[in-house]
Amino acid sequence: MTSSAILFASLCLALAAQTVTALVLPGTKTIVGRVSAGPIEISALGCGTWSWGNRLLWDYDPSQDEEIYRAYREIRDAGVTIFDTGDSYGTLDLNGRAEILLGQFERRYLEEKSSSKSMFGIGAYVSNASNKQQVATKLAPYPWRVTRGSYVKACKESLKRLEQDKLAIAQTHWSTANYNVFQEGALWEGLGDMYDEGLCEAVGVSNYGPIQLGKFSNRMKERNVPIAVAQVQYSLMTARNNEILDACDDAGCRLISYSPLCLGLLTGKYNLDNLPREGNPRRQLFRELLPGAQQLLGTLDAVAKDVGKTQSQVAINWAISKGTVPIPGARNLQQAQENLGAVGWKLSNAAVQELDNASAGVKKKMIENIFQTR
Repeated sequence: MTSSAILFASLCLALAAQTVTALVLPGTKTIVGRVSAGPIEISALGCGTWSWGNRLLWDYDPSQDEEIYRAYREIRDAGVTIFDTGDSYGTLDLNGRAEILLGQFERRYLEEKSSSKSMFGIGAYVSNASNKQQVATKLAPYPWRVTRGSYVKACKESLKRLEQDKLAIAQTHWSTANYNVFQEGALWEGLGDMYDEGLCEAVGVSNYGPIQLGKFSNRMKERNVPIAVAQVQYSLMTARNNEILDACDDAGCRLISYSPLCLGLLTGKYNLDNLPREGNPRRQLFRELLPGAQQLLGTLDAVAKDVGKTQSQVAINWAISKGTVPIPGARNLQQAQENLGAVGWKLSNAAVQELDNASAGVKKKMIENIFQTR
C-alpha cells in the first residue's frame, strides 16, 4: 500500500470516529436478549425516559440533549429496543419533550448507522424486526380526556411528536377507577380503537393492580385487542407480592418494572450526608427512607462485591430475575453503560433469596404511586 493510500485510509478512520463515536456495526455489540410481551417481542432491558425533559426531579436542560443521545446510542447498539415514555413527560413548556427526543434520536441513529456502513462499502443500514426501536407511550387520562375519541386523538398527537406512523405499545398512564369510573371505560375503549385503527401493535396499562388488570384484560379479550405489558413501580424498596405477576400471566402480558433503582436510592450514591440538592423532592424522600433501608443497602453492597458488579447492576438484575423487564433511565453515557452491565449474567438463587429477605426487612417502603389501583 502506498503512503498516500495509508494516509487516505487514516483520514477516513479519523472522520468516521468523529462522526460516529463507536464505529461498531449492528449485530457486533448486542448483549441484551429479547423476551415475549403479549403478541410482540421486546428487549429484556428497556429504557425509561421520564427524566428527558423533567426539570423538577432530574434537573433537565436542553443543553443535555447531546449527552442523552450518546446514552441512547450506547443502549441501542447493545440491543435495547423498548423505550417507555409518556405524552406528559416534560416539565411545563417542555411537555412532550421525551417523545420528541425519542423520534429525533432514532432518526439520527439510523442515519449514522447508514453512513458508517456506506463509508466502508457495506451498503445502507436497514433496521429489522429484532432491532427496530419500539416506543411504548403512556397517554395521560387528563380530566378533559373523557371520551374514547379524545384518547385516540392524544395517541395521534404523540405520533406527530415522534414523527412516526405507529406505536409499539399504547398505554394508559394510570387508572381513573378510584375517582372517575366513567372516564375509565372511555380510556379502555379508546385504547381498543387505537389498535383497531392501526396506531399501535398492542396495548398496555400502567399503575394497575391485579384486580383492575384482570377487568381490563377481560374487556380487551372481548374486543380481540392484544395486551403487551402492564407496568408498576417494582424494586427492592417496594412492597410487593406475586399477585401482579400472576395477573400478568393470566392476561398474557409482561410486567414492566419502572423505577427499579427507586429513583436512585439503590445506586449506593446517596446517604444521609449526601442527598439530592435542596429543592429536589427526592431529598426529603430519601431522608425518610434511608434510615430503614440500611440492612438492605448493606446486603446489596455485599452481593455486588461478591459478583463483581455495582449495586445498581445487582438491583436491576434482581428485577430481571423476577421475570420483569426493568426500564431504568439513562441521561449520560456512564449511566447507559452502568445499566447495560446488569445484563449478560444472572444472580444465583441464593443471592436472590438473600436480597428478598433484606427487602422484606425494610422498615419503610417506597411510597406507592397515588394512582396505583388494586
